[in-house]
Amino acid sequence: MNDQIVIPGRDCPLCPRLVAYREENRRKWSEWHNAPVPPWGSVDAPLMVLGLAPGVRGANRTGRPFTGDHAGKLLYATLLKFGMALGDYREDPHDGMELIGVRIVNGVRCVPPENKPTPSEISTCNRFLKTEFKGMAGLKVILALGLIAHTAVLKAYGIPVSRVKFAHGAINPLPGGVLLADSYHVSRYNTQTGRLTTEMFEAVVREIRSHLSGPLQSNSGNDFPAPSPRRPSRGS
Repeated sequence: MNDQIVIPGRDCPLCPRLVAYREENRRKWSEWHNAPVPPWGSVDAPLMVLGLAPGVRGANRTGRPFTGDHAGKLLYATLLKFGMALGDYREDPHDGMELIGVRIVNGVRCVPPENKPTPSEISTCNRFLKTEFKGMAGLKVILALGLIAHTAVLKAYGIPVSRVKFAHGAINPLPGGVLLADSYHVSRYNTQTGRLTTEMFEAVVREIRSHLSGPLQSNSGNDFPAPSPRRPSRGS
């Protein structure tokens, strides 16, 4: 782990509403992760994929970003297609899949009730995102999934939101030569309503890949913690 990057502890106390929801989920499902979800992928990766927050039966259950619910299906299928991951995605952190040149992060690390973090929770967790940007020395592109992720990036960089508008497929420069790429979120709602199609998302990732010159390196040394021998329970 890069010593510049700060990751919230298992019992992070910063957001009272999220703490209360975490404790409620621990009482209901003691075998689940039920804690801030750490990033997955090497700090040396040139691409960061930034989501909003863990899903209650997804990353909050499994402990790995975008793993265990619908949102991970399109994301990981696309990364696999473009050579940014190896293996098979089986909605399980024990599936052995490996990221290549990608680090996946959530703007809010704890699951929020109804999948809706408040503005103050987003702002509070932004301190951790700032350390990600400082610690990823080789970062070239940030893929923001949705408006809130886009806004979180601008906040971390100290850029007024009005200066860079969110638009699916847009790519804008950030300080230090990093690019901000936007996509609609890979949520069940967006994919099932057709707001985001497979072709639309693949077009965004294809364009990003064109900005990442040269071969991508395996994340074999990534900092995702070793899985617990206790397998998570099944869920939607």
